Amino acid sequence: MDESALSLIPYNAKSWAPVGKTPVLVHQGRWPKVSAIGGITARGRLYLKVRKGSIRGPQVIAFLKHLQRHIRRRPIMVFWDNGQPHRSKLVRAYLEKNPRVEAHRLPGYSPELNPEEWVWAHLKKHELASFAPHDLKELKRGVRLAVVRMRDRPRLVRKLARSSMPPE
Repeated sequence: MDESALSLIPYNAKSWAPVGKTPVLVHQGRWPKVSAIGGITARGRLYLKVRKGSIRGPQVIAFLKHLQRHIRRRPIMVFWDNGQPHRSKLVRAYLEKNPRVEAHRLPGYSPELNPEEWVWAHLKKHELASFAPHDLKELKRGVRLAVVRMRDRPRLVRKLARSSMPPE
């Protein structure tokens, strides 16, 4: 589980164009952003919530409740970094009251061990490459459509999750 921000400034990916015509990417040149919180399962299921503003303790709790609604009859093991929203008193109190959710911290300064980081990288650099939305509403819609495309490819999501595992 991890959080990320997405702004109106697009990721410039390589593109093609007819010979002699340079491709032009027109964007708003503004930094408004949306925040996303997401998680993946070992079976390749991708869960994501997008919102305007930052992710804080209440949004982490809302996402954990979202996971509990969708993942039934099994314990939920959450692996996350040492970010401020994960350490808040509100989140710790929620975890104490909900033994079905087990939280485990990843080692410090090791984003390569967090499978969700690989999902964010793929989302931004491939699914949303050169996507230049006009406003936050269009950005949120583009992110949701990109996530749907990724959900339709669970093998890709499993591959991204395995990318964070050390070689045997």
